[in-house]
Amino acid sequence: MKYFLVAGEASGDLHGSNLMAALKEQDPDAGFCFFGGDLMAAQGGKLIKHYREMAFMGFIPVLLNLRTILRNMKMCNEEIIKFQPDVLILIDYPGFNLKVAKYIKTHTQIPVYYYISPKVWAWKEYRVKSFKKYVDKMLSILPFEVEFYKRHNYQIDYVGNPVVDAVANFREKNKEDSREKFITENMLDDKPIIALLAGSRQQEIKDNLPAMLKAIEQFTDYQPIIAGAPAIEADYYKKYMGTNPCKIVFDQTYRVLQYAEAALVTSGTATLETALFRVPQVVCYKTPIPHVVYWVFKNLLHTKYISLVNLIADKVVVQELFAKFFSIEAIRNETDKLLNNAAYRNNMLSNYDCIINTLGEPGASEHAASIITDSLKQKEL
Repeated sequence: MKYFLVAGEASGDLHGSNLMAALKEQDPDAGFCFFGGDLMAAQGGKLIKHYREMAFMGFIPVLLNLRTILRNMKMCNEEIIKFQPDVLILIDYPGFNLKVAKYIKTHTQIPVYYYISPKVWAWKEYRVKSFKKYVDKMLSILPFEVEFYKRHNYQIDYVGNPVVDAVANFREKNKEDSREKFITENMLDDKPIIALLAGSRQQEIKDNLPAMLKAIEQFTDYQPIIAGAPAIEADYYKKYMGTNPCKIVFDQTYRVLQYAEAALVTSGTATLETALFRVPQVVCYKTPIPHVVYWVFKNLLHTKYISLVNLIADKVVVQELFAKFFSIEAIRNETDKLLNNAAYRNNMLSNYDCIINTLGEPGASEHAASIITDSLKQKEL
């Protein structure tokens, strides 16, 4: 069968490549055409447009590049029709992908599947109407989305979470690793580790890292280790470290977490990764005009939490120090509890275990591929 995939950012490229690998396992005759990136290209098929030429984030960048975006969208629609796939698979990236879904659904008979639902439960809930009209099958990686969509009379499939797969694969490949080896290879001290995951974007690092470092200065029996984000140079981190001698370790985030006693984490996928490694954490996210941002969060967004950990648990498992709650003192106090309050730590770890159980076993890509191929075969009968 022929598959056309559309991913418009780095995370979509990663998840798309894993899905393509699983589809090839289940469909030896699979052929691919796609908008994506290097990881998807490595799986074979034809790369039409790289996500680097598509990733415009924020109102102003989108407005300034509107002509390019519309041209990319027109090209995408034309390439899909030219390729005549058995299915179109859209991966997150809703601003672009929902318009593609609408065009393909209203102009062709090609089935439209969506892998990794956009976060419409947080905002833009009205987009559910578009899913119901233009998307034949939604494959979700967050278990609570099943109930959310059920309230809108829209049936979706939870396939598991790719982060569970990534952590399981890491552990399988690194069975022979040890803390001593990690310490030696990175020329670290032998003190217990506090992991600092200050975000994957420059602005997040600029906003969060200085406060994180200041907050943990008093914990001299521990060594802070910054887990360096891809595509961020060491010199950029050092601009916001002052005279702090904290070590930066690149391309080893999972190893840092594996040997950490506690973690300070900027919200995002990293909060879930930290939970899967069972590392007690505090979420730190500085915002401009914090009181206004918090008012917007409480009154305009349709979600109670900002971290995946709390969203999946549907309760406060980790403290979210963001907007008006973000301060050096608050981070310091929470870190002290993570390190020195055994009951507090154990309660968090117990909640992590419940989350891990809710997420289920590894195999998200394989499960998604099975649903896709099985449903297409049924349509052929």
